[in-house]
Amino acid sequence: MADAADPLRHDRQLCFAVYAASRALTGLYRELLAGTGLTYPQYLVLLVLGERGTLSVKELGTALRLDSGTLSPLLRRLEEAGLVRRRREAADDRVVLVSATPEGAALRARLRGTPGRLLRATGMTAAEAAELRTALDHLTDSAGAAAAGLRARRTAGAGAPAGGSAPEGPDR
Repeated sequence: MADAADPLRHDRQLCFAVYAASRALTGLYRELLAGTGLTYPQYLVLLVLGERGTLSVKELGTALRLDSGTLSPLLRRLEEAGLVRRRREAADDRVVLVSATPEGAALRARLRGTPGRLLRATGMTAAEAAELRTALDHLTDSAGAAAAGLRARRTAGAGAPAGGSAPEGPDR
């Protein structure tokens, strides 16, 4: 029987709580988006294109924190559905630009109520959601910086041995 104070219990891990919440939210979005033909990542693409207009695949990937290997098939499916258009930039044909079609923009407009539906479904207030988003943004930035620091040390051959204590921050 595991000790409730054991720091290695899965239900005491921050990563597990974030993972479980992510899976639950993705499942909720699947239901909220039912009937639109969109997956959650496709929904995010339409949101970003609606906010920022035409973007390169690289810019879109940066905004969504997705690599091109993940983004390319997603964009292909959106293009096949007539919701986005991809074209090569005239000045540099290595750059692929992505924009929402009128149909994609219209679908985005129809999805305007989705954030409110999510809040109602979860029982969260807008203020609670904003506070959680701020904390998660901080966690994402801190974890990304810490991982980059550890990666740089490992690459330089100065990484801590397996099972060693993790750094408290990106430069510790």
